Amino acid sequence: MKVAIIQDWLVAYGGAEKVLEQIVKIYPDADLFALFDFVPEDKRGFIHNKKVKTSFLQKFPMAKTKYRSYLPLMPIAVEQFDFTSYDVVISVSTAVAKGIITGPDQLHIAYVNSPIRYACDLTHQYLKESNLDKGPKSWLAKMIMHYIRMWDTRTSFGVDKFIGNSKFISRRINKVYRRDSDVVYPPVDIDEYTLHTQKENFYITASRMVPYKKIDLIVEAFSQMPDKKLIVIGDGPELKKIQSKAGTNVILMGYQNNDVLKDYMQRAKAFVFAAEEDFGIIPVEAQACGTPVIAFGKGGALETIENGRTGIFFDTQTSESIIEAVNKFESSNDFDPYYIRRNAERFSPERFRNEFQAIVDTEIKNYFGEASTNSILNQLNVESDIDTSRKESVIFNSEHEHVA
Repeated sequence: MKVAIIQDWLVAYGGAEKVLEQIVKIYPDADLFALFDFVPEDKRGFIHNKKVKTSFLQKFPMAKTKYRSYLPLMPIAVEQFDFTSYDVVISVSTAVAKGIITGPDQLHIAYVNSPIRYACDLTHQYLKESNLDKGPKSWLAKMIMHYIRMWDTRTSFGVDKFIGNSKFISRRINKVYRRDSDVVYPPVDIDEYTLHTQKENFYITASRMVPYKKIDLIVEAFSQMPDKKLIVIGDGPELKKIQSKAGTNVILMGYQNNDVLKDYMQRAKAFVFAAEEDFGIIPVEAQACGTPVIAFGKGGALETIENGRTGIFFDTQTSESIIEAVNKFESSNDFDPYYIRRNAERFSPERFRNEFQAIVDTEIKNYFGEASTNSILNQLNVESDIDTSRKESVIFNSEHEHVA
């Protein structure tokens, strides 16, 4: 019995890679595939230092830094992978990984971080942010998006089971593919972010500085509140624009390592988050520190933050709305760091592995038949021990479903 796992690309240790890391722990003998693999040799521990089979795009010019530019070729590239010798194929997809070709005797389970955002409901936003909404270049870009959209929809028929990374993404899967999906929230390394109950008089935000993260709005808002200090961690193409909007009470620290980020998140009075994310790992990491989150009330944040208990929502992505939320936050005394920490514990890696494996086991039984199930599961060499230390978190989750 052979298992393969495919991810769009491997270039850094981000949210998708954290999902992959836990799936590899469940299926340590699985073979790995990706369109690109540029992870340095000394940072491959999260995939057990496995070799990764890559596509022909791996050797294309400037692929290491401009891999996203090869989007028009990605559908062709992902279809060139040969999975005919595998019984179970698991794709971790934010772009094209779920578009692999499998046969009727193969089980394909797709864990979807999101359908291709720039080819579905966020097309117009991405075109505008890339200055491709007008002019001759826009027509070429729109044609490519149309082609990607048709291909993406067609390849959804080859998936036997969809798993979304949030209820928000589950709704998007249904909207785009007209398919139902289970939800398994991504793993968050809760133990890496320890509880800190003594908060200091500053706020923090952290992100790669790209347009949809809306860091500029957060900086604008705090620049209009000179009595409130804001720490900004991260860099990216929007850095200069954001620097030009920063008041003297806003400190831009640029890129910092994870230890520095954790230290500030533990001590901050609140984390500010203005993006509409599919799930959003960093607000959960902040809550693991016992730090409440002031967040835009759309997307995955609605499922990870309990309004009034672990954070405050604002309704629109404007500086005025952020200012109103900050003032509301400061007038409230209902934020218990212990409760906030317990809310974050719902998203532990152990919980992810248990829930993901349970779904895969069920799909194997349904797909291959009860008679062969025991043999299949034994050969997969899966980890089936449930971490009883997480029972309290599971009970907490069931009692507080209104968080989502």
